[in-house]
Amino acid sequence: MVQEEAPGDSLLLSALPFGVMAVVAAVDLIAGPAVGFLPLVSLGPAFAGLTGGWRRTGVIGAVAVVLSFGLGVYDGLFDTRRGYTALLSVVGVTGAGLVAAVRRQRRDAELASVRSIAEVAQRVLLRPVPRGAGRLRVAVSYTSAVAEARIGGDLYEVVTSPDGVRLIMGDVQGKGLEAVETAAVVVGAFREAAYDEPDLKAVGERLERALERHLTREKFVTAVLAQVRDDASITLLNFGHPAPLSVRANGDIRYLEPPGRALPLGLGVHRAPGPKPHQVPFAPGDQILFYTDGVTEARDRSGRFYPLDERVGRLADPDPEAALAAVRQDLMEHVEGPSHDDAAMLLLRYREGLS
Repeated sequence: MVQEEAPGDSLLLSALPFGVMAVVAAVDLIAGPAVGFLPLVSLGPAFAGLTGGWRRTGVIGAVAVVLSFGLGVYDGLFDTRRGYTALLSVVGVTGAGLVAAVRRQRRDAELASVRSIAEVAQRVLLRPVPRGAGRLRVAVSYTSAVAEARIGGDLYEVVTSPDGVRLIMGDVQGKGLEAVETAAVVVGAFREAAYDEPDLKAVGERLERALERHLTREKFVTAVLAQVRDDASITLLNFGHPAPLSVRANGDIRYLEPPGRALPLGLGVHRAPGPKPHQVPFAPGDQILFYTDGVTEARDRSGRFYPLDERVGRLADPDPEAALAAVRQDLMEHVEGPSHDDAAMLLLRYREGLS
């Protein structure tokens, strides 16, 4: 995310035009007209046009014109062309500053509108997941790699269906608007299929058909689908996505690797065998962390990947959202700055009690 200006920086930028004009006036009065500093009064409205609105730029420009005229009279410059040249330069720069301020304000208004649209799109595409479903608790964290963006190419969804709780965590190849559009197709198809299809394999086939109609060229989406029933297990279907991380109540930690590698969604044209569903234990007290490669492939300054399996201690907080926030904070400290890739995490917990 782009850092906001500190209050001190904003105050400095606001005072800069007046400070520049004051310095120019002082030098002109002390050194006299021979130095030729008078045209530099135009720096006042020039800086104002870059940092302030058009009204403020106009006021500072008017002050600069009056100051330039007064100094020109004091120095006797209007007996020659120098005085008129200096005054015209101030007027010209003031006009240019006004144009720059108006255009910048228009761009700011357009950006604010785009941000509002992005927030609406986020609520539609990545709407808040249910925090609980029976004895399951869910928490989600999402960070976009695009500055000022609210959404990107990572996707997730949790649906309570007649056959249990079903979820998806996925990662669209590429970034930008095209990736967001593809993510919308996958999430929309999953929401429908999760209710209608009898098992995860049928849900995956439905997603594959939806992407065949949408994707062009060699585009793809890695994804892992999961289904939880009341049988102390979870069923996974992995389409080339990073394996979820299981943290058992007894302290056992392992990646839930699929029995065999499978192609991502969208590459069904290659007619390769699809993934096989596999069941793993998931009982009260257990938790499973789903994530995208923006988490495990995040590097520090020395090039070391983020060691997710070594940081699971941060998931110990009783509140799943606080636990996930701790992992996210640790990830940001690892990379020492904003991530260069979208990073999504979904924590699924099986509570030991119903309270």
